[in-house]
Amino acid sequence: MPYQYAILAVFVIFAIAEARNGKLFKKATEVKSDGMVELISSILLFVFTQPVVLFTSGFLAALTFPQYAGVLADTSIWLQIGLLLIFDDLLQYWWHRASHNSRFLYFLHRAHHNAKYMSVRIVYRNNFFYYLFMPSIWCSGILIYLGLGWVYAAYLVFKLTVITGAHSEWKWDRGMYKLAAQYPILEPIVWVIERTISTPSTHSAHHGLTMEDGVTNYKGNYGNLLFFWDVLFGTAHITRRYPENYGIEGMRKAEWPEQLFWPIIKSQKKAKPVASAPVVE
Repeated sequence: MPYQYAILAVFVIFAIAEARNGKLFKKATEVKSDGMVELISSILLFVFTQPVVLFTSGFLAALTFPQYAGVLADTSIWLQIGLLLIFDDLLQYWWHRASHNSRFLYFLHRAHHNAKYMSVRIVYRNNFFYYLFMPSIWCSGILIYLGLGWVYAAYLVFKLTVITGAHSEWKWDRGMYKLAAQYPILEPIVWVIERTISTPSTHSAHHGLTMEDGVTNYKGNYGNLLFFWDVLFGTAHITRRYPENYGIEGMRKAEWPEQLFWPIIKSQKKAKPVASAPVVE
């Protein structure tokens, strides 16, 4: 099965689970433009941005070092996975972290946090240029050129399964925590899982509205596939709880065209001070 269908199947499964355990559409905190932002950004990513970046980076690699085409194709699968974890997932961790510490980059990322809810719908909700300039996608194109194509496809399906689950309003890890409480022998396993991959608890904390709730950590919990990067670099915050409110505090409202295409499109409204916004430490 082509990996695109597998990714779509993962999304549909989590969407159904979310719909059965709450609401997939017309959420209580949703505004009229949310659906439009999510639909346009998702289509742009999969129909234009990702294919163009992967093709362009592979094409540039072929021009720069043509003798290395497919050179890694027959290497150990563990080596290939390791390269993807470093040049895709770790690099995305640092891109994501930089986006919360740079005013310019945060405006490219704010669409993702503008949603006042968690949902599978917001997984690919980002500014067009956020993905276009994302270093990890460019590096992935080079790795595919070097021979990691099929491993990359499988890796991407697994990664997006974790990420989709981490954004879903259906908190799959809640059952995991209940099992650990009921059967303490499972606690060490749960302890490892929540420090290895992103979960609804750790990632929803990153989307929380205010740190005053004791759960929110929008200056951390940046990991996408691996939450281990947060543990390693000191940005992890684990509570096994979930914020009551989501969104951005201390920033003016941005209309949907600005969310998607800033800085090409900017709001005509004068920006309010953003001293309290989660942009620059």
